[in-house]
Amino acid sequence: MRVIICGGGVIGACTAYFLRRRGVDVTVVERTEVAAAASGKAGGFLALDWCAGTPLDALARRSFALHARLADEIAGDWGYRRMSAYSGLVASDTDARRDAPCALGWLSKGVVIAHRLGTTDTTGIVHPRKFTSAVMNTALVQGAELRAGRVTGIVRDANGTTAKGVEIDGRVLEADAVVIAMGPWSLLAAQWMSLPAVYGQRSPSIVYDTGTDVPADALFLEYGEDDGAVSIEVFPRADGSTHVTAFSDVAPLPLDPAAVTPDRDAIDRLQAISERLSPVFRADRIIARQACFRPVTQDGLPLIGKVPGSEGLYVATGHNVWGILNAPATGEALAQLIADGAMGDVDLSPFDPARLRPLDRSLLRAR
Repeated sequence: MRVIICGGGVIGACTAYFLRRRGVDVTVVERTEVAAAASGKAGGFLALDWCAGTPLDALARRSFALHARLADEIAGDWGYRRMSAYSGLVASDTDARRDAPCALGWLSKGVVIAHRLGTTDTTGIVHPRKFTSAVMNTALVQGAELRAGRVTGIVRDANGTTAKGVEIDGRVLEADAVVIAMGPWSLLAAQWMSLPAVYGQRSPSIVYDTGTDVPADALFLEYGEDDGAVSIEVFPRADGSTHVTAFSDVAPLPLDPAAVTPDRDAIDRLQAISERLSPVFRADRIIARQACFRPVTQDGLPLIGKVPGSEGLYVATGHNVWGILNAPATGEALAQLIADGAMGDVDLSPFDPARLRPLDRSLLRAR
């Protein structure tokens, strides 16, 4: 059996890895580079039970366990570690608490820590680019193939009902099954198959070189502004970098992931807030000012499973903020579905693409 995976992000990498473990021939097609988009620029935060009470709970719990297992199974250092997580707020200039000392000594006065959200038993982190690259490299060592190119169509049988491969820049690559895992760019595949809409939500971030100055505590803070509160997320990584993000917005999705850029005003605001949080966040310690587009669906749940109306076609996208967390369990479940024809460790029915109305193809202009 030969499977083509369209997309070299974390979902594609994990799917390739678990398919190869089952002895399936795999080719990954990527137009830019591995982890070029959100898989390389996300926070990398992991949580065991933050999806409790939602359809994502079983997927998240399985994936949290797989992250721990993969840290022992796959060679390389992608900064997997357990960490604590806290919520809090940043006192305004008129707030009486602005001069109060912070419970976490590395933060400035006026940063008020309210609750502990997670412990080393329930929360953790990885470096997303390093994790994605390590999983993909392991799949390649095990026999998968990585091919550069842009997917330009799906090849079908004479009846038009079964996928037989893909077109890559107009050239045919045959396969027994095709997986669409292109993040928000999976929307382009709606030209060739029945898929619900996938939207891109842009998230700017700044990465600082903080060395050992920031402990392993993720922060979820509310920062008051004149037009309302802003949610700031701070993710210290094991390699000495710290990822700070806020101000998600909707913007036109570039055709090429390499063309994604942050809004300059959003980055300037984020830098100003970061400097308010701690003297550690100095301008001279900035490693990257960046942005990524997170794939989002109409109901907020990912699309994982068979594409309606087409044999041999599968999709895995729309994971929103939980893409890094849920990638291992998604890849494992897809590998089980493709190789065995049945669900395995996780029930994928809540993520069935057929639950949502397919996108009207007339809304897609020719690309």
